[in-house]
Amino acid sequence: MSKSVSYAQWSLEPYCIGMKLRALRIRKHLTLSRLASETGLSTALLSKLETERMIPTLPTLATICRIYGVGMGHFFCEPTKHSLSVTRKAHLEANGRMGETPGTVPLNAPSENPRLIAEMVELTATPFGFTGTNAEVCAMVHVLEGNVRLVTDGMTQTLDTGDCAYMETRMPTSLTALGDKRCRILLVKPAPPAAPPQATT
Repeated sequence: MSKSVSYAQWSLEPYCIGMKLRALRIRKHLTLSRLASETGLSTALLSKLETERMIPTLPTLATICRIYGVGMGHFFCEPTKHSLSVTRKAHLEANGRMGETPGTVPLNAPSENPRLIAEMVELTATPFGFTGTNAEVCAMVHVLEGNVRLVTDGMTQTLDTGDCAYMETRMPTSLTALGDKRCRILLVKPAPPAAPPQATT
């Protein structure tokens, strides 16, 4: 049973204190054991602080600040935007044969206004068409597995595993799997512009 998040954890989450602690330790080339000996704190405690399983008390944080040579403000300055999304290989691996239509796995972190759209697309014999902002295609394709037919306004290119293609075009563009082997690509393209706020009356 998962524990509920306390108000303190919720309110401190935007400051990414654990991530900042880990970043400082790595920057100083210190192991948890070495940091423990320098601060007098246990490695177990330091590990919990870095993984945000525990909230540091102010005296504990002050002790760590002394070793790193930073002030308390390093941890409590107004948080800047940070978005990180990690998709593990086990999640991307799918069992069974390819379906009749292409399937996509979003790789973006959930965000209201992302700047990029990144997807893992499993291609089939059904053409996968895509367009960009204002009907212009701007995208990067990296073939992860299989062979791909790239068609742009009737012009055909064959992409093999490991090949990349970058394009900026207003011509109709589609991607199709070649052969009966599994075919997957990494597709990265600009996100569509955010809708303007509606005027209030």
